[in-house]
Amino acid sequence: MVAIFPLAVLLLLLNSGTVQSTPFPVRVGVVVDMDNYVGKMGLNCITMALSDFYTKHGHYQTRLVLTKRDSKRDVVGAAAAALDLLKNVQVQAIIGPLSSMQAPFMIHLGNKSQVPIITFSASSPSLLSIQSPYFVRAALGDSSQVRAIAAIVQAYGWREVVPIYVDNEFGHGIMPFLADSLEKVNVRIPYRSVIPSFATDDQIVAELSMLMTNQTRVFIVHMRTTLGSRLFSKAKLLEMMSKDYVWIITDGMTNELTSMDQSAIEEYMQGVIGVKPHIPKSEELHKFKVKYKKEIQLQNPTNHDLDLNIFGLWAYDSAVALAMAVEKARIRNATFLKKANDSTTPTDLEGFGVSGIGTELIQALSSTTFRGLAGEFKLVEGQLESPPYQIINVIGAGARAVGYWTNDNGIVREINFAKSTKKTYSTSKSNIGFIMWPGDRKNPPKGWVTPTNGKKLRIGVPVKFRFFEFMHITWNSDNSTKVEGYCKDVFDMVIEALPYGVQYEYVPFATSDHKRAGSYDEFVYAVYQGDFDAAVGDVTIIANRSHFVDFTLPYTESGVSMVVPIKNDKNKNAWAFLKPLTWKLWLTSFCSFVFMGFLIWILEHRINEDFRGPLWHQVGTIFWFSFSTMVFANKERVISNLSRFLLIIWFLVVLILTQSYTASLTSMLTVQELKPTITDVNELIRNKETVGYHNGSFVLELLKGLNFDKSRLLAYNSPEDMHELFRKGSANGGIAAAFDEIPYVKLFLAKYCSKYIMVGPTYKTDGFGFAFPIGSPLVPDISRAILNVTEGKKMMEIEKKWFENDTKCADSSEFSSSNSLGIESFWGLFMIVGIAGVLALIIYVTSFLYENWHVVRPGSDAETTLATKSLVLVQRFNNKDLTCHTFKNYERRVNHNDCGCDCARIVMEPSNEYFHPSPSTFSQNSPGNNSPPSPISSSP
Repeated sequence: MVAIFPLAVLLLLLNSGTVQSTPFPVRVGVVVDMDNYVGKMGLNCITMALSDFYTKHGHYQTRLVLTKRDSKRDVVGAAAAALDLLKNVQVQAIIGPLSSMQAPFMIHLGNKSQVPIITFSASSPSLLSIQSPYFVRAALGDSSQVRAIAAIVQAYGWREVVPIYVDNEFGHGIMPFLADSLEKVNVRIPYRSVIPSFATDDQIVAELSMLMTNQTRVFIVHMRTTLGSRLFSKAKLLEMMSKDYVWIITDGMTNELTSMDQSAIEEYMQGVIGVKPHIPKSEELHKFKVKYKKEIQLQNPTNHDLDLNIFGLWAYDSAVALAMAVEKARIRNATFLKKANDSTTPTDLEGFGVSGIGTELIQALSSTTFRGLAGEFKLVEGQLESPPYQIINVIGAGARAVGYWTNDNGIVREINFAKSTKKTYSTSKSNIGFIMWPGDRKNPPKGWVTPTNGKKLRIGVPVKFRFFEFMHITWNSDNSTKVEGYCKDVFDMVIEALPYGVQYEYVPFATSDHKRAGSYDEFVYAVYQGDFDAAVGDVTIIANRSHFVDFTLPYTESGVSMVVPIKNDKNKNAWAFLKPLTWKLWLTSFCSFVFMGFLIWILEHRINEDFRGPLWHQVGTIFWFSFSTMVFANKERVISNLSRFLLIIWFLVVLILTQSYTASLTSMLTVQELKPTITDVNELIRNKETVGYHNGSFVLELLKGLNFDKSRLLAYNSPEDMHELFRKGSANGGIAAAFDEIPYVKLFLAKYCSKYIMVGPTYKTDGFGFAFPIGSPLVPDISRAILNVTEGKKMMEIEKKWFENDTKCADSSEFSSSNSLGIESFWGLFMIVGIAGVLALIIYVTSFLYENWHVVRPGSDAETTLATKSLVLVQRFNNKDLTCHTFKNYERRVNHNDCGCDCARIVMEPSNEYFHPSPSTFSQNSPGNNSPPSPISSSP
């Protein structure tokens, strides 16, 4: 028994070796259009792929055996071919079909039979919605390119695009994804152009002619080259390949540009841009291209279609991936579990079995990854992972790359395959190389124009009862209109500032009897409904209106303010003369006068008889001298240079103070002081006053939001109505205040500047703007033009034309501020006086102490106390300074030789040159007295 077991193992091993020498065949169907270039190319690439693969992997235990069927470019033909392969051949997988229209039915067949359906060219995103686990797209879905297209549109700032696509499964499948991507970058699709699959030339011309009547000039073309080449030929015929147009083609055409007629590309498609999957260069790819051309020439030497595009590469990679998956699944017995000739099946559609290896095969295929000819082969959710996209520009007979787009970095100039931690998504057009646009234009087109054969823009204008300065409509006898006003002139100037022409006409927002058709909110809503292409007038930008339209930047100042009457508060107070100066300035001035008088007295007391005498006489002199400087020159002369220096500065201060006081007092007594009757909004609400608002304005809702009672709100239509309501007053059916937008308020005050004033807080709004439909490409361009116009001189000319008297009234801040002069305006002068006075006093005291240093010198008299020394200094200060040049010193000796005695007497007389009689002189010479003048006794 022990000897038999090794022998059995040896027999099993021998048998296993015999099986390995014969690979297991796995039948695979191929369904393509045999007379189609892509079908022929795909079939050749599949055959060459299997040959290359098994040559390289000869040790594999499985072999794919191809069974080819022609779908005959028909949905029914593709379905019949697939049914035949499943029923009669019992294939384990099907490669095909070519088109997205043929795929849905085949996908259902594969799902029912559990046979993988592998397509290398059916790219419609809608195929994945069938949700069959047995459908594999070994190609890129059309949805993978929409973000790249949206990035290009965003980079150049185009706000509207029109997709032109074929009317079949291939064309419709991309639209939901394209629309979503464009919406995310704020790009609108105003119209979708659908071209029938078998459209005649006349149908194509008719559709393109209709597109010419629209404003949008950016077109995204999604169709195959057979129809696309005809489309561009007709566009060229209609002069739609000129400098104003932008044509973007999807990979439906870019992938097949090499198979198109080169002369057609040169003649019809110059300047077109597009996107296509990026195929990385490799040595294997280069060798295969050379081998493919040789193989095709061997098959048919007269065949000139030798170009290999990405569909051939995807077909090659599909076959390789399927061969790898079959080997990975270890398929040995590929059979159907159900007989095809089951008598219970009522139709041939149910007369096929279920693959016994389908589940294992699809799982193996989904996990297969390798580097193929078209790049990395990796399936994500049943289709190839999206690679970078190449941005191409059609020039000459081909296309050249001008940039790239990646999922992580957006638009880039070159692809960097090195892994980077920095991921910045860019949509900058600076990352795109030079593009030659249609019409040999070097600069990017604007993306839209107003066509000459299209309709003019209908610009709605409001009918106004008053305030004609902003907008005024006049009806002529033939029912034509003349529109004029500030808002109209600004809009005309802005349109002229655009870098392109825009045709438009003004259409009144009016009823048949030339009355206003509704409120301003209804006027704006008419733009939303499509009645107007824009709204121009005194339309305020507010939040609730922005839900229906897009506003441009404002062209006027913003805000809502309150207007109230002003009252005359002319000053008739008996103490009005004190008001020109504040109490602080009065006090400072008084102290400065006293300080200056006292300082001059100190400097002049010892050398000037005018500043000497009894105590109260000297006190009076101090006040008299300082205060009299305001009105006339002093009788008292000053001797000291320090005094003269101080008085020069003091006279300047007095001059400035007196002139300022005079001007302020004159203004107070002659000019009426106008004050608002009401300054607080809450006061109006508490007193239940009636207020007015501009009829038809949004201010009504604003006042309701401020808790005003609706019964206390009155509407007015003109400045005259507003003035009349103010004249009546709130108690007599009028108003106590009015709320309106600042432009209207200024216009009102220009007419009644002496009676009313703008007060209170300003409620923020965004001013007047032009309203356009949401997403209109005009909005950003007009906003930029508004900035250019408002910053220039032309805007000032327009304002001067319509609001020439707008600046006559003073601002309310002038009435609320005090007219009294404060110390803040003169503190510099007082500081100068103070510094000069202190400096002069220091110099004088230093000089006085120096002259009397023998009195205060330490050790001069040990018995003398400090108090005694101080008293001596005071006495010396109180005495005359006999050394001063103002006193004449002389010594007169009278020798009476005849009387026998000597009498010496020192007589001190004032010099007549520097001194004139003063009240302190004890005696004066009489005209008839020839005796010498009496001596002047100094004060003790």
